[in-house]
Amino acid sequence: MRARWEPIGIGLLGGLAAGLLGVGGGIVVVPLLVANLGLAQRRAHATSLAAIAPAAAVGALVYANVSEVSWPTMGWLAIGAVIGAPLGVRVLSRSSDRALAVVFLAFSVLVGLRLLIT
Repeated sequence: MRARWEPIGIGLLGGLAAGLLGVGGGIVVVPLLVANLGLAQRRAHATSLAAIAPAAAVGALVYANVSEVSWPTMGWLAIGAVIGAPLGVRVLSRSSDRALAVVFLAFSVLVGLRLLIT
């Protein structure tokens, strides 16, 4: 069994990315779960989604406490996320680990390029 500090460290990096960069943390957590803990791609995605919820809640509360949350925008985003998440899970459950890895990589590269261009 792996040391408990490994998943704690991965969670720490995911939470840091979520709070600092406004990402769901999965962009950091999923590759680390696959590479460091040997989780299959699908299991890494599912585990990341389950584990990042507390970090997102804490981050949202901290930002809300200093009046940085746009509540109307958050409401619309939440509606879209509640509709989109089950659709994403359905696609995830029907995709191979290889296809998920390729899509995840392509998305990460596109986001990185977009950040460099703007």
